[in-house]
Amino acid sequence: MTQYLALTYTADVDWWAPEQAAELAEYRQFAIDHADKIQASAVLHPTTTATVVRVEGARGGQVVTTDGPYAETKEALTGYYLIEADDLEAAVAIAAELPAARNGAVELRPVILARAAEAQ
Repeated sequence: MTQYLALTYTADVDWWAPEQAAELAEYRQFAIDHADKIQASAVLHPTTTATVVRVEGARGGQVVTTDGPYAETKEALTGYYLIEADDLEAAVAIAAELPAARNGAVELRPVILARAAEAQ
């Protein structure tokens, strides 16, 4: 089994706002339907709560932080699911059921497990 990180990109909203209740319920149902394949998941707060961290110069340089999102976009990274699937085709089938696939986008990336990387 391979692990895939499914990054959800949707409108940058407050998922706890009452007007998001119906869509949030869809995500909860997705989690129930695929509980055997989901290793972890989380919803992110809106990008207005983000802090961007940069280090100027070489390692050990001055740390600079900026409030707000890294970039202004129509769709923002709003959550993730760590999915276990037999292969990419199976991961795509699962990701296609996410509400974000209908009203935004889902980016799938295979995960390099630390223990696998150490073995190489």
